Amino acid sequence: MNKTILVTGGAGFIGSAVVRHLMADTDYTIVNVDKLTYAASPEAVGDAQNHKRYTLVQKDICDLKSLRDVFAAHRPLAVMHLAAESHVDRSISGPGAFVQSNVVGTYNMLESAREYWKGLSEGDKKVFRFHHISTDEVFGTLGESGYFTETSPYQPNSPYSASKASSDHLVRAWHETFGLPVLVTNCSNNYGPWQAPEKLIPVVILSCLNGKPIPVYGEGKNVRDWLFVDDHARALVQVVEKANPGSTWNIGCHNDVPNLTIIRKICALMDELSPNKSKVGKHENLISFVKDRPGHDFRYAIDPAKIERELGWKPVADFDTHLRTTVQWYLSNQAWCDKALGRIHASA
Repeated sequence: MNKTILVTGGAGFIGSAVVRHLMADTDYTIVNVDKLTYAASPEAVGDAQNHKRYTLVQKDICDLKSLRDVFAAHRPLAVMHLAAESHVDRSISGPGAFVQSNVVGTYNMLESAREYWKGLSEGDKKVFRFHHISTDEVFGTLGESGYFTETSPYQPNSPYSASKASSDHLVRAWHETFGLPVLVTNCSNNYGPWQAPEKLIPVVILSCLNGKPIPVYGEGKNVRDWLFVDDHARALVQVVEKANPGSTWNIGCHNDVPNLTIIRKICALMDELSPNKSKVGKHENLISFVKDRPGHDFRYAIDPAKIERELGWKPVADFDTHLRTTVQWYLSNQAWCDKALGRIHASA
């Protein structure tokens, strides 16, 4: 079996970070299967674009025949399945797309992987892995204290988290029923460069930059655990290389912060890095509290003790340092932001 990893959604925010890490720090060949929706940025893989170890295949994971062809042509030793619709607000206004991509698409990935895996030699069967990348949102909401662990019950509250919970359950079932060697990871909120400007951190940065109101749901007290995307990418590769089939792993970094706190941090950075020359004054004056969204989970926080203890992974990014570099990246890449916003508006 050749050293090929099939990455789905590798032109997305987290997927492209995985591709960059695989290219820079391993000798794997990467096949990136991506539909190239509004949220994709093929250029986010960096130098991989023109490298002989990288191939981009523009296919939809809802197309089962195309997936079978990809497996037959590239014969991967592992799958890292990241392709998904991921924006909660969009799942509320249009849940059908989330069911198709996240549930039906994952079913198609599992079936095409299972058919391929069944045809492998006994030795290659033992090596093969199907790694499904999921979210902490499947666990629902926490109160003022406590952390999600690998044994937390599933209690999804949005169409997005319900679709990801459904896909997690399918992956588990394909392991228990068919023996497919699967892995599942559930991560906290990611931040960093190349994130589509419909997510919280880039929304705040670009609102500041353009002097527009910064929308804050409710009172801004909802808490999220923030993980730098490159730390997450390292964790995912360690899981696919080291973890035993059938295992699940929570990936976070004990960095749970109220939304209003992170918004104010970004505003302060923008005051320093891109002073507002309008009549608004400090960027914090742009904060605008809006009606809370339906089913808005109060708090997410992950206990990463298992992956730290058993696989030796630990986050290395300092939040304040990398939040600053993230803000600087968006300020330095405004042309990309304009194109990404155009794609978002066209797909709405």
